Amino acid sequence: MRNSFSNLPLTGVKVVDFGQYIAGPAVAMLLGDLGATVVHIDPPGGPMWDSPANATLNRNKVIVNLDLKSEDGREQARALCAEADIIVENFRPGKLAKLGFDFAVMREERPELITISVPGFASNDAERRELRAYESIVSASSGVFTDMGLNRVLMGLNPSFSPLPLASAYASQIAASATVLALQSRQVTGLGDQIEVPLAAAVMEGLCYNSIHVDGMPERYLTQREVEIDRRRVEGLPMNVSYEDLQELMDPFFRSYMCKDGRGFYVVCPSHKNHARRCLEVLGIYDELVEDGLTSEEDTYRPWSQWESKTSLGVYPMPKDWADKISARMKEVFMTRTSHEWKKMFGRGLIPGAPQRWLQEWIHDEYAETSGLMIDVHDPVYGDMTQPGPVVWMEESGEEALQPAPRRWVEFDEALKILKKIRTEIPEPSERVEQEGWLSGVRVLDLCNVIAGPHSASYLARFGAEVIKLEPANPMYDSWNTVIYGMSQMRGKRSILADITSRHGRQVFEDLVKSVDVIVWNAPDSQIKKMGLDAANLRKINPDALFCKLDCFSGVRRGTRTDYIGYDDLVQATTGIMLRFGGAMDRPEEHAHVGTIDVMCGFGGALAVAAALYQKRRFGRVGRGRTSLSSNSGLLQVPFAFDYKGRGLFDEPSGPEASGYDALTRFYSTASRYLLLSAYETDLPLFRNVEGLEEFPDLPEEDRAAFLAVAFQTQPAAEWVERLQGADIGAVICENLDSLRARNLRDADGTPGTTNGSYSFSNYPDHPSGHEVIQLDPYAVRSTRGKITAVTPAEKFGTSTRAIVRELGYAETAIDAMIKSGGLSESWSDEYLPS
Repeated sequence: MRNSFSNLPLTGVKVVDFGQYIAGPAVAMLLGDLGATVVHIDPPGGPMWDSPANATLNRNKVIVNLDLKSEDGREQARALCAEADIIVENFRPGKLAKLGFDFAVMREERPELITISVPGFASNDAERRELRAYESIVSASSGVFTDMGLNRVLMGLNPSFSPLPLASAYASQIAASATVLALQSRQVTGLGDQIEVPLAAAVMEGLCYNSIHVDGMPERYLTQREVEIDRRRVEGLPMNVSYEDLQELMDPFFRSYMCKDGRGFYVVCPSHKNHARRCLEVLGIYDELVEDGLTSEEDTYRPWSQWESKTSLGVYPMPKDWADKISARMKEVFMTRTSHEWKKMFGRGLIPGAPQRWLQEWIHDEYAETSGLMIDVHDPVYGDMTQPGPVVWMEESGEEALQPAPRRWVEFDEALKILKKIRTEIPEPSERVEQEGWLSGVRVLDLCNVIAGPHSASYLARFGAEVIKLEPANPMYDSWNTVIYGMSQMRGKRSILADITSRHGRQVFEDLVKSVDVIVWNAPDSQIKKMGLDAANLRKINPDALFCKLDCFSGVRRGTRTDYIGYDDLVQATTGIMLRFGGAMDRPEEHAHVGTIDVMCGFGGALAVAAALYQKRRFGRVGRGRTSLSSNSGLLQVPFAFDYKGRGLFDEPSGPEASGYDALTRFYSTASRYLLLSAYETDLPLFRNVEGLEEFPDLPEEDRAAFLAVAFQTQPAAEWVERLQGADIGAVICENLDSLRARNLRDADGTPGTTNGSYSFSNYPDHPSGHEVIQLDPYAVRSTRGKITAVTPAEKFGTSTRAIVRELGYAETAIDAMIKSGGLSESWSDEYLPS
């Protein structure tokens, strides 16, 4: 374990981790990477999931093997829990309580205790809470496999399997951030909390940008692929578009191009005023396309009908005629250089783009090693092992975070001694402060754009934080990126528009910085320094302010790509996610959930904020929290993101034809819909209790899939699921987001949806946009003490400009003058959602 002089923010925090599989252990890993002392409890025979990934998930932990079915084992576990600040578990709801570990009772005896449960389905979901909620079961139930993007719909690949543990990755980030938010609140109130984060609710929060429904979405926002899907449905045509034909429906600035070295290069340049132009300039074709008639509309926030032409460079999506013309030229030029050359040219030119690489290459990538995104740990089982680096860290203690202690097995007495050595320090009852939400009284300035950063700040609002969103007086992104994404990530915020490069705008900006507790920004170091928010300059403006930074490529240490700008898709390309999903270098595919890494990184940003707040309240240190899309990719790929001498092939399911892992865990077509079976070898005897499958356990392994494929065709999916679940075998119907939304919909009533089970959506008929909008509720975190707020719908950008500046002490005449000068603005457009 680490020494007592550690500068890591959670030093001195004691955790008992009952977690198995991914989600529970990952929560405790995130806490351990931030300095917590963690005792992990495994059954006598070892973990329930035997995987090399456990070396990563259990680093910075000591492991004790206890039999919780015996009184001696339970007594020893209770002794460990009595010393803990935090207890983590991810069993079915109520399972641990039946063993004598009832969190409600434990917190009555010790109100300072924080417990975090991460079940598959919510404890208040009577229909599903008893299911065997393996990763794939939760994903299938939550529409993950049936809504795997427009490409898969057009190719007729629906459902479509992915081995990425989206549910566990999202749940672990949300649960870890909630736990540390409760921990920092405990430093104020002296009181802990009992928290639940169901995997199903967590993955739905990751899909909140996919599941939103806006009635009457203007035509200008429909992509070529969406138009083609609608055309085929109306005309009754099959979804059978080939991969090659599909590429011609992609936006030229949002797709992959083949390079001279036979590698793909992914370009993500839509929606930004400068990125698309810079892209064409570095390719050497900007002038010729402008000569050919390519236009740039001065104000793309006007209604489409008022534009001089149907297209504008830097707006997504491009109309088909221009999209085809630009793509054709880009394809030609990309073939003149290697992907490595383009990587450097795009990166140095501040253009988002990245070469396609396999995960195995990323693990050994020089930049990944230099930056600390991949680190070496000497594991007692696998020897020298490369693992993902810390996902979230503090600038001032990042170097320490790069040197995790390998997992270590100890006897019970030693584990107890380790915990007893650490003294817990919390306020005395007489010093307690009343606090409604974990972040009541905390003021946050959000300077972020796109998804990860803004989503992080919106998430903080549900716990009582006051969040102010600052955007430029004149937008840098188009309305597809700001307004449509903003309907999700602007919830619970007030909006101010200011030109912080102008004299008046800069003054308002600095006054805002002086007035807040936390600043969140997703930008590279170079941009942060330019704006005077690096550590030295921020101390001059507001020495007490905590700064949290999110970006695309950074790790703890600087390297060649640290200041390269980028988005979710580029990390997918860089870390092998696209090649696994597509299956080959000549057919990479985006893992097409809008929040694949973005939203998860937002929750990582919230964990960084929480750790910084705790560190300040516990130790008086003002710190700078960090996370990145690239560091979160390690958590998202934790089941296979490692290497060591003797490792087997990187052969996790990949490509468009992947249907699962094996005959026991895969999709099967039935007489009605698809079902997802998820079982282990140890479950084979259970099949004898399933009518129609009694002889299945006796079959040779090679005959299993064929037998089940034929058998499942004899009955509808619902019948088979009922039979299998009745025998305690994991099986569910593959749901889709539309049906989940329709079946779990209510009118918005000012509550967060935490009482509504595993799925909860609200309808906003009077949404500020003027459209009827249905959105997922902010419901994944369920706490007993800290209040969870139903965040308000996203207001129009600029709505609160005048009110916020007035609160800073400016007179109305001064505000009028600043608006007139352009230093401030109250709106980007007449319409909320430009038509």
